[in-house]
Amino acid sequence: MSNSTGPWSGDMLDSPEMVEAFSGQLRVALAEYVDYVARIRRDAEAMWRANPPAEFGTFEAWWRHHKVTAPFAKLQEHLEAAVKLTFEVAAQHRRQRHELPAVRKASVEARQEAAALSRGSATPRRLSGGGQPYPKPRPAAPAADDGSFLDMVRRERSA
Repeated sequence: MSNSTGPWSGDMLDSPEMVEAFSGQLRVALAEYVDYVARIRRDAEAMWRANPPAEFGTFEAWWRHHKVTAPFAKLQEHLEAAVKLTFEVAAQHRRQRHELPAVRKASVEARQEAAALSRGSATPRRLSGGGQPYPKPRPAAPAADDGSFLDMVRRERSA
């Protein structure tokens, strides 16, 4: 699989193992950012509470504190939501691209076999164009040694 535009192509995410590795790495990176923003937010809130500017009244000090720390809280919430979405991305990809097509294929084959048996024929017809057989599924990669997403991409490119 060669790609003249660079090292990335969308077909790299065809296998569920690649999507799982990608979403896992993305989850780790996002979790690191969540921790980073949480530390900044914690320090900003503690610093502001410990050292309120003397020239501000109580309300103005609270208001400015809120304006400083509220964006960090929103960033943290959005990053945490993104971490949760990585699980959904992998699960949805697996269902939509692999599990549902396999169920549909099995259903079509079962109907074809039933129709063939009712006609008395021993070989069912295939519905894909020109009587071509369905593409064979890719063999699953060993789960114990998957490594990172980029390692899997490199292995697939070298194969």
